[in-house]
Amino acid sequence: MKTPIQSLDTPRALLPLSKLVDHYDGLLCDIWGVLHNGVAAFDEAVDALCRVRASGRYVILITNAPRLSKDIYPQLKRLGFPREAFDTIITSGDVVNALIAPHPGAPLYHFGPARDLSVLESLKNPVVELPDAKLCLLTGPLDDAIETADIYRSELVRMRDNAVLMICANPDLVIRSGNRMVICAGSIAQLYSQLGGKVIFAGKPQAAIYNEALKRAKDLAGQDLPKERLLAVGDGLLTDIKGAADNGFDAYFVAGGIHASEFGEMSSVSEATKAANTIKSRYSNLKLVGICDKLRWT
Repeated sequence: MKTPIQSLDTPRALLPLSKLVDHYDGLLCDIWGVLHNGVAAFDEAVDALCRVRASGRYVILITNAPRLSKDIYPQLKRLGFPREAFDTIITSGDVVNALIAPHPGAPLYHFGPARDLSVLESLKNPVVELPDAKLCLLTGPLDDAIETADIYRSELVRMRDNAVLMICANPDLVIRSGNRMVICAGSIAQLYSQLGGKVIFAGKPQAAIYNEALKRAKDLAGQDLPKERLLAVGDGLLTDIKGAADNGFDAYFVAGGIHASEFGEMSSVSEATKAANTIKSRYSNLKLVGICDKLRWT
């Protein structure tokens, strides 16, 4: 039986992964921003996850990618992330079906780039153009170079006026791609909601993707694993950290991801403690057990 770990206190603010894993049977680890930046894998993160698995623990990658998980395996390989570093992958695209199922036969418009088309493969809804749609499956901007969702305002207003229900397959607002920030589907969905449109979200921080993670953990372990024996690792406050808080998982925050400009380099315990206090003030139900600048073993 693993020893329970207490919430974050000042002496333990800057903790490498090696100081935490003894308390858990596995990780629910974010991908983009934690394991790679869209250009290359982070070597120290690769090493950390390989060591976690070598210790007999499970690594479940859990991501808001709006594609089926089968597309993420080759993507990670291209970026230099080895297969032995993780057990399985769950994407927000994997759980989209459950959100569309209550609307059988409703004509569906895909709003997103062609690289996300795999998410449509298992859907039975007819895919139509926007004027005929009752549902919109949003997977991302049509052009990765855009800097604001406002470019789609007129299209979103038409959707709202036609009472189109939007299902957002990627709640992330932004990601870091190399050295620049790129908006995600979540930014477009946020604008649609502000305009009065109705939005349902797949992926983190919603429960469905965490419920699937628990099923995968059971399959790997051959038995149910309690939530307190799985550690959620991520760099997104609105997705990874809120998701951990809302769904009852301990959290390990990687401050050097999309919130790096907000929290700084995390080069001292005092900086990490200040960040921890800020985070805990936003999520009162969060059990934050550690903060790091980037994912590493030691």
